[in-house]
Amino acid sequence: MNRYTKFINMMGSYYTKDYEKEKKNITKVREIKEETVKKFFLQGDCEILVVFEDTGREILIDDFSPVEDIKKYLGPSFVDKKRR
Repeated sequence: MNRYTKFINMMGSYYTKDYEKEKKNITKVREIKEETVKKFFLQGDCEILVVFEDTGREILIDDFSPVEDIKKYLGPSFVDKKRR
């Protein structure tokens, strides 16, 4: 299962994904487009860790999260039409 991270700060938000480099034993962090995250989330193939940079609070959201939480932290476009 893929894990993406959504960082929320006062200026906006952005998504990242960690990639493990096997040869060098390092973790590389890359910024990902929201459309890519949405595609995998609607397929049920990922979970999203929402991090508030100002407070340090973290919330894990996946397929089984309540619809209200998905709408609140990710947006209404992340809700599957069957679950609305």
